Amino acid sequence: MEEWIFQVTAVALPAIIAITLHEAAHGFVAWRLGDDTAYRLGRVTFNPIRHIDPFGTVLLPALMYFTTGFVFGWAKPVPVNFARLDHPRRDMVWVALAGPGTNFLLAVASAVVWRLVNPENSYIELWIRSAAEVSVLVNVILMVFNLIPLPPLDGGRVAVGILPDVLAVPLAKLERVGLLILMAAFFLLPMLGRQIGMDLSVMHWVLGPPVDAVIDFIRVLTGND
Repeated sequence: MEEWIFQVTAVALPAIIAITLHEAAHGFVAWRLGDDTAYRLGRVTFNPIRHIDPFGTVLLPALMYFTTGFVFGWAKPVPVNFARLDHPRRDMVWVALAGPGTNFLLAVASAVVWRLVNPENSYIELWIRSAAEVSVLVNVILMVFNLIPLPPLDGGRVAVGILPDVLAVPLAKLERVGLLILMAAFFLLPMLGRQIGMDLSVMHWVLGPPVDAVIDFIRVLTGND
């Protein structure tokens, strides 16, 4: 039981913090740039209860980590009225980048903590190092996944904000089906591949190299081996 609690908390807590601060960052930047929708709804807060989706924030990331070694999850989306921003198209980019940017900073901070603690000193430091390692992985995956240039992901909104209209308009129209496209690519295709004896898993192909590159960069940045 003690080992089970150790493992679950070392995975669940970093995931909750990563997803919570990701969403809070969106709301905070939107609020500072003119849209107080999230602020009025109490979503500009570090209180995870305001952001947690019990399945998407806790159960699914933990289940995937222990079964596949990969982490995927979500929180309750922070509502943003882009039309109320001071400069809607430009500010949409900053609001979108706030979440992945926060995840990058959390990953760097977690790498620093990982380097500073010695797991041989105490059980608590062993837990801290384990949680820090998970935190780096979770935050980097969240950052890279959300930067995929497909609405409604953050990367899609960045692309819509910076691309010329001839490209931005058709891309923006994908927002309603964007998550369905992702679910089909990341989950249905691998299931189909197993049925026909082919490797159709695109998750590691799309996320693997960028995640590895960012983690290597963080190691260099923080001086970790």
